Amino acid sequence: MSGRIPQAFIDELVARADIVELIGSRVPLKKQGKEFKACCPFHEEKTPSFTVVPDKQFYHCFGCGAHGTVLGFLMEHDHLTFVEAVEELALRLGLDVPRDHHGAQRPAAPGEDLYGVLSRAAALYQAELKNSPRARKYLEDRGVDGQTAAKFGLGYAPESWDFVLRQLGTGERERSRLFAAGLVIRREDQRPGASGFYDRFRDRIMFPIRDARGRTLGFGGRVLDRGEPKYLNSPETELFHKGRELYGLYEARQASRSLTRILIVEGYMDVVRLHQAGITYAAATLGTATTPDHLARVFRLCNEVVFCFDGDRAGRAAAWRALENALGQVRQGRQIRFLFLPEGQDPDSLVGAEGRSAFEARLDGAQSLSEYLLQHLSAQV
Repeated sequence: MSGRIPQAFIDELVARADIVELIGSRVPLKKQGKEFKACCPFHEEKTPSFTVVPDKQFYHCFGCGAHGTVLGFLMEHDHLTFVEAVEELALRLGLDVPRDHHGAQRPAAPGEDLYGVLSRAAALYQAELKNSPRARKYLEDRGVDGQTAAKFGLGYAPESWDFVLRQLGTGERERSRLFAAGLVIRREDQRPGASGFYDRFRDRIMFPIRDARGRTLGFGGRVLDRGEPKYLNSPETELFHKGRELYGLYEARQASRSLTRILIVEGYMDVVRLHQAGITYAAATLGTATTPDHLARVFRLCNEVVFCFDGDRAGRAAAWRALENALGQVRQGRQIRFLFLPEGQDPDSLVGAEGRSAFEARLDGAQSLSEYLLQHLSAQV
């Protein structure tokens, strides 16, 4: 969105923010009198010299000189632009960012026009779900109710080669945008009179993948009946990078402004069913191993991550890859734990069978990183 952010709103945002809560979700703070201290996140040190002063709403490091408000911390620690930091803080506080449109408008950011294309596609898929008894029955059979489907913006891509093309690809420029957004595929064998593109997603339940602001970046599609692949993701685009995004993280943040734990699972439906059961801090990787970027994003929000995997060989192999990537994120105050489910079960089926309380009891008994590491190494001897 273009337009200047009013200074009065920025001042109000900083005044209303809990600087201790925000910094404490990223750095382990210890109370000392009226202040809070920690080892500085901006330089290496063994003796804490980083101080947060809640009464004056600022932080200061006596070692490296880092100093600022809650917005400055977000920019420095999370590597955000000023506008991104304002939007991030406003999201945490449940506020909409106002814009002053009297001045000159800024030029559109790269890829910004793709957000509109993806939003319109998501709306089309959602409308088509309402028109498809077969797709709705599939979700009902999987235990997903209407309220949860609406919360996640679930939709249906009909069994058509040109559903999106006909609706949104009326001209060459529009078709090029659909291609750039990953919604259509370019034909290799161009036939006379035929369109140069066809729909990527056909006969699939559609899961919109959203960024921190709730904008659709891409989709995951689950085939309704038999077909390959069972799950199909959007390709890498200017907006969508599956090694950075976690499905359900936006919904988790909407459910709680102050997350204390993130549960990382493997599937879209796992996330949907867990949220429906009340475990609203679940998120999923997008058909790829957990990456350092995933973990960095999670640890900006909370200090505890629990990986949940199937108990079979594939699940344990995935857990080991997650552990390897997690080692670089180990810090004082952070918890990284592993939960292995009974063989033949996944979070979707298990939470449906035993409910929230029993599933969370399993989470409370999850292995620590060190316990899992020692167990794995012992098994190799």
